[in-house]
Amino acid sequence: MPDEMSQRDYLEGISAFQGARMRGFWKDMFNLVRGKPAELLSFEDVRARLRLREEDYKGLHEVPLEKIVGSVGRYREFTRDFLPKRATNQERWSRVYAQASGMMGLPPIELYKVGDVYFVRDGNHRVSVARQLGAKTIQAHVTELPTPICLHRGMSEDELESAAAYALFLEETGLARTRPHHQSITLSLPSRYEDLLGHIYLHQAVLSREQGRNVPVEQAAADWYDQVYRPAVTLIRKYDVLKGDSKHTEGDLYLWMIEHLREIMDQYGDEAKTRSFSDALVDYLASKRIPVPKDLLTEKDATVELAKVDIEDAIQALRERDMREREESGGVAFNVTDE
Repeated sequence: MPDEMSQRDYLEGISAFQGARMRGFWKDMFNLVRGKPAELLSFEDVRARLRLREEDYKGLHEVPLEKIVGSVGRYREFTRDFLPKRATNQERWSRVYAQASGMMGLPPIELYKVGDVYFVRDGNHRVSVARQLGAKTIQAHVTELPTPICLHRGMSEDELESAAAYALFLEETGLARTRPHHQSITLSLPSRYEDLLGHIYLHQAVLSREQGRNVPVEQAAADWYDQVYRPAVTLIRKYDVLKGDSKHTEGDLYLWMIEHLREIMDQYGDEAKTRSFSDALVDYLASKRIPVPKDLLTEKDATVELAKVDIEDAIQALRERDMREREESGGVAFNVTDE
């Protein structure tokens, strides 16, 4: 039988729950109209998409409540602000509220950490109540699942799809292992990671031919990153080419440069004047009617040697390998589709 103080706190909790649930309802409606997600992220969905396997217990920490973005099993019961959505949660939520308002306070919750955000393993109601009471942090036992993928609060479905495509790209190329401190490769279209992978397979074919042996994909990807991608990004940043362009990424521009260079070589052959990344950047800026920096005109970056093998051959080889892996394992292999 609760004493008078805890009973009063419980009744206050019921009132607070009803107010929070009403705000959650209107939050849902508002986000529906705006086309923005209102639910928490599903931890199991994110773990599967990003291929998260390792777990590392990090101990007890004070965690910012605003960085808790999802849940293991109750992601449909709360909005992304942890406002309750179901009337059936009232009793439990109100009891947690009464406990939080009492002398003892709330015990620590359990969280999974992925990148810079957190998912509730145990303690969803405690997170919801703490937020409604105006708390900024909460004590939590944290278990981290390491990933090079950047997650942030309020991610859209498209952003999650892109993160999943990048995770698959990293798994296929091994860059997260061979180049753990590599610059994140962000593309505006998730499907273009397949094109990027095709470039790496072309690079692998060139290295294998040059070295007279079958160069492993991980080794070829690391060499591609060091000798091709990173120099291109260095030039893009040196001349701040994407200043004021919020629609495209460095990865997008890298793909454009490679494709532009291939088109020029196909059209003019050995007589082509545009043969390097700096040449391609000059052409890009000219096509956008953006003034070309004088130093870029005299930039002496390494000439890009493009493989003579058509990229479609590499993509076709990837499709055939994908089919073989599906037949042999019955699992899901890297999916290459036509656009």
